[in-house]
Amino acid sequence: MKKTAGILMPVSSLPSPYGIGTLGKSAYRFVNFLRDAGCSLWQVLPLQPTSFGDSPYQTCSAGALNPYFIDLDFLIRDGLLTREEVTSVDWGEGRVDYGKLYRFRIPLLKRAFARFDKSLPAWQEFRREGTYRDYALFSALKDAHGGAPFEEWGDYADGNAEAVSAFAREHDEEVAFREFTQFLFLRQWRQLKAYANAHGVRIVGDMPFYVSRDSVEMWKYRRGLFVLDEAGRPAAQAGVPPDAFSSTGQLWGNPVYDFEAMKEDGYAWWKGRIRSALALYDIVRIDHFIGFVRYYSVPEGEKDARSGSWNRGPGKELFEGVGDAPIVAEDLGLITEEVRRGIDKIGFPGMKILQHAFDGNPYNEHKPSNYTERFFAYTGTHDNLTLYSRLSGMQGEERERMLSDLRSECGKVGVPFRGGSDRDLCRTALRLLYASPASAVLFPLQDALCLGEEGRINRPSEVSPLNWSFRFRQSDFSSSLKVRLRTLAAESGRLGDESFNEKDKKIYQKGIL
Repeated sequence: MKKTAGILMPVSSLPSPYGIGTLGKSAYRFVNFLRDAGCSLWQVLPLQPTSFGDSPYQTCSAGALNPYFIDLDFLIRDGLLTREEVTSVDWGEGRVDYGKLYRFRIPLLKRAFARFDKSLPAWQEFRREGTYRDYALFSALKDAHGGAPFEEWGDYADGNAEAVSAFAREHDEEVAFREFTQFLFLRQWRQLKAYANAHGVRIVGDMPFYVSRDSVEMWKYRRGLFVLDEAGRPAAQAGVPPDAFSSTGQLWGNPVYDFEAMKEDGYAWWKGRIRSALALYDIVRIDHFIGFVRYYSVPEGEKDARSGSWNRGPGKELFEGVGDAPIVAEDLGLITEEVRRGIDKIGFPGMKILQHAFDGNPYNEHKPSNYTERFFAYTGTHDNLTLYSRLSGMQGEERERMLSDLRSECGKVGVPFRGGSDRDLCRTALRLLYASPASAVLFPLQDALCLGEEGRINRPSEVSPLNWSFRFRQSDFSSSLKVRLRTLAAESGRLGDESFNEKDKKIYQKGIL
């Protein structure tokens, strides 16, 4: 792949007057910003609906799309809502308030559905196809049971076909509404993606590895997909063993896949999921990719992860027939040589994280001088501290080691070292990433702005209103930032149209970098 640069920006973090980022005007403005900044990749986090904890990696459906991202201004334009109906709601300011979205967004979308012309051939065909019907039924049943987990739905808990069909007939309007949210999302998303592609920007999607215990997949398809006990309940859950960060390991709560059972139909569910993602995005990043090689399983009912065990995954066999799909493997974490060989055998490009580079080890694979063109390199992911927080937070020997490493790496790849302030260090580190051999470099916009802890996207293992709630202001997408990023792209050979005008050069020479 040609050398490129891009920005990791969750849709939820885009500016919007209606409580959360959407697929509306601010998304189109961001595409323009990417184009003008010399960035040809936009990595979004998962677009699936969120549930408890508001994490896009814990969703009720692996294939559904988040109705909160539907743009309300477009619905006003289409005559489905009025301006007064939308602006009369207190959406909150600053961070995303998921409580308010839960209370106010769905009633507004139902009002839009009541005004929608249901005789449209496109809508009727969409319902006939039934791609999102399982999600719609699941969501309608969950509402009918006060939001309780599906295990508490009585006759509907096991997805009994007769009972569910009777419910669907009696509540067709509610089921149709949930399908309508998917119809709207896809219509807005496809228009946005077409605009991005036309402006030289490709979308990098994000696929979680596991699904939630309270999900469509567990409700309707669990037999043959997950490891279950005789009663059809999860017999194991995913996690990680004890390590330097936790003496008892981590329990994630997700049901564990039954790869042996999946093998019988050629891993049809996984391949269908991958095909759907490739139809939605230009490139797909698969989270926790090491799970295809080996995964950690803890018996259900355990209080911590110490009694778990490692199990072999399907490896390359699962991807037979997928071909040279544009997939990026999130292959981070403590990986043995055996696992590394398994990932390399599958063959997709992996990831490197600049924040992990400053440990004094010259052979550290996250040091830019050790990258090759087959990697996607990041300053950090959605789970990391911001780059500024990471660098400025280092003290004593750790800081001296970081400064020595950063200075050395700059020398190896031909980047001037500037360390007069923590802000200079942050900018130098970003410039270092751009200069690396990696085919693609990506970073949260927070790292280009040198934001601190206030800009962090997620704090793993914490349930907090600060997670997944950060939003930018339109003023953050400044002309000076565009020029600075475009200059970095130009000097590192990552600029799509190769233009680097005299004005850019003058700004560069003044030291804006």
